[in-house]
Amino acid sequence: MTDTYARTTTSTWRNWAGTVTARPARTESPASVDELADVLRRAGAEGLRVKPVGAGHSFTAAAATDGVLIRPDLLTGIRDIDRTAMTVTVEAGTPLKRLNTALAREGLSLTNMGDIMEQTIAGATSTGTHGTGRDSASIAAQIRALELVTADGTVLRCSAVENPEVFAAARIGIGALGVITAVTLAVEPIFLLTAREEPMSFDRVTADFDALVAENEHFEFYWFPHTGNCNTKRNNRSAGPAAPPGRVSSWIDDELLSNGVFQVACSLGRAVPATIPSIARLSSRALSARTYTDIPYKVFTSPRRVRFVEMEYAVPREQAVTVLRELKAMVERSPLKISFPVEVRTAPADDMALSTASGRDSAYIAVHLYKGTPHRSYFTAVERIMTAHAGRPHWGKVHTRDAAYLAEVYPRFGEFTALRDRLDPDRLFGNDYLRRVLGD
Repeated sequence: MTDTYARTTTSTWRNWAGTVTARPARTESPASVDELADVLRRAGAEGLRVKPVGAGHSFTAAAATDGVLIRPDLLTGIRDIDRTAMTVTVEAGTPLKRLNTALAREGLSLTNMGDIMEQTIAGATSTGTHGTGRDSASIAAQIRALELVTADGTVLRCSAVENPEVFAAARIGIGALGVITAVTLAVEPIFLLTAREEPMSFDRVTADFDALVAENEHFEFYWFPHTGNCNTKRNNRSAGPAAPPGRVSSWIDDELLSNGVFQVACSLGRAVPATIPSIARLSSRALSARTYTDIPYKVFTSPRRVRFVEMEYAVPREQAVTVLRELKAMVERSPLKISFPVEVRTAPADDMALSTASGRDSAYIAVHLYKGTPHRSYFTAVERIMTAHAGRPHWGKVHTRDAAYLAEVYPRFGEFTALRDRLDPDRLFGNDYLRRVLGD
């Protein structure tokens, strides 16, 4: 058996999109919960702040610090599978990709997930990563218990019955309450999903939106700005048999068109913005209808190699169509040239204090721009529309909201900040981003 031990290094950290850079005093990779607790106590004694970081897929500075950066590289793997309770307990630093493949080998699956799986499980849940679902919510909503190391080195085990007030907040805690070291997730026997991808007009999608959501377990669509065209995806459970996309057709759709050709189109659009509307019209017609059946993670997730910056807001689901029509009208009357499609997903209400779906059925509207493209004008205009409808920004994506605004749109905001005051009164886990969104 190989011994593991904490690693300490000093280096500059950058997020996936290259939009955030930090130079911590040092970077620590503890190999156990006890080592992590010791790292936290030493940092506190030195007056250094601490931030855990996952794969860096957040677009905000939620994980940035000039103190001690915690990398969970050595806190990975499955601790336990309980087939009676149908749960899996996994170390916080485990990438979703590894978790999904490991569960599949065991004949198990998460119920729902987002469309990428590069993130660590703790990073994904702490920022509210989600997919789309009529009845099934975010990854954090599938947590049944978690292990949290607080500022003084105390290890808290939290669930609906053990430290329930912490459990209600820490599943989506933005790194403000402590360092998550393990999560216990609900799982189920692996199943098949049939994906039906189909072009559809913007007018038809918005006219039939409520029916499309109600009739499908998982419905999402992409609208291509400067066009009236959308691409829809409906995922529903299937009795089988499995019928994955062919290797060649999958490569054409997922790699050549969605990544390779799209990368070239985005680069051209960034260099010559006037070409973007024409490119959008061609792009929106390039993806043809297809249907395939496979295990969940192979249907829910897709490769994302084109780098971008993103803003996403959750609005009350009943206001989704109104918001989308306002967004389309804004783009059409403005000089903006938008090369990336707008993504629309849904989630049912949940019971987590800072979940973007806390207490209300929600629709998620995400806007993107190719990395290196000036985004402020577009994102500012989008944010103005979203906030007019009590929108809640995704914790890991670009936004300008502050604690005063967020306290208005989250009924349980005060509950979260009071818990933070109790668990981290000296703000060991603080940084500029948390000061803006949660207050001092």
